[in-house]
Amino acid sequence: MKPRTSGSVVRLAAPLRALAQRFSFLLLVAASVALMMVGKVDPAFVDTARSRVTDAFAPILDALSRPAATAARVIESVVDVQNVYEENQRLKAENARLTQWRQAALRLEAENNSLRSVLRYKPDPAASYITARVIAAPGATFFRTLVVTAGRRDGVRKGQAALAGSGMVGRVVEVGEWSSRVLLITDINARVPVVLESSRQRALLAGDNSDQPKLIYLPPDAVATVGERVVTSGHGGAYPPGIPIGVVASVGERGVRVQPIADLSRLEHLRLVDFGLPGGPGEVEPHRDWK
Repeated sequence: MKPRTSGSVVRLAAPLRALAQRFSFLLLVAASVALMMVGKVDPAFVDTARSRVTDAFAPILDALSRPAATAARVIESVVDVQNVYEENQRLKAENARLTQWRQAALRLEAENNSLRSVLRYKPDPAASYITARVIAAPGATFFRTLVVTAGRRDGVRKGQAALAGSGMVGRVVEVGEWSSRVLLITDINARVPVVLESSRQRALLAGDNSDQPKLIYLPPDAVATVGERVVTSGHGGAYPPGIPIGVVASVGERGVRVQPIADLSRLEHLRLVDFGLPGGPGEVEPHRDWK
């Protein structure tokens, strides 16, 4: 008898389950419509019910979210460990390269010192400089000069180089007790022996009162490339070689034009540098004996 009763219950439950699945969507829609109608009639009741349902399910949601948060933290930790490992490998490789460069530099330094001792090389004296403020630019239309607040009492001497930032902008041409005058490299009277840094072609930088001085006395077969740096050649002994002056801006009918590294229209402070080298004025007159 018991098995027969159990089979009857199973046969009865199956149609009820199918009926519930068939009408569950309709029941949910009807419940939603009923809740909307109740919300229109009594909004306070709906808000209270929503709050109580939220409070009832909050602990469950919190318990379910904790494993997910823990898993996210574990994944993040694994990713961090992987990133740290990769960064460590990169730093090790970089450190190995730097160690090789350091060993090469030490070897070259020792070789350089040895060769200097054999040749009895005398290094250039250390340069000294004075920082001065620009206070006037008289005659800017026809003469490119500046007046700075440093003079004879500060140790300024005629012929010293005037630098702004990392580039040379001119030389001291007049020295007073309290002030000095600097002739810019763009002035029509300015001449500076230079060399093209890449091609090593020597030339003379000549100002013509324009914003871009030109290179003269370049060899006929010389090739100047736009963007190539122009530095002092050291010829004449007034300046050491390698002081940046500008870059080649254009090559054309107007000749090879050089754009100064420093903005000569916005100079506020200059360094008046004494390189301690034996020689005459910082610039030379244009003649062909210097090449």
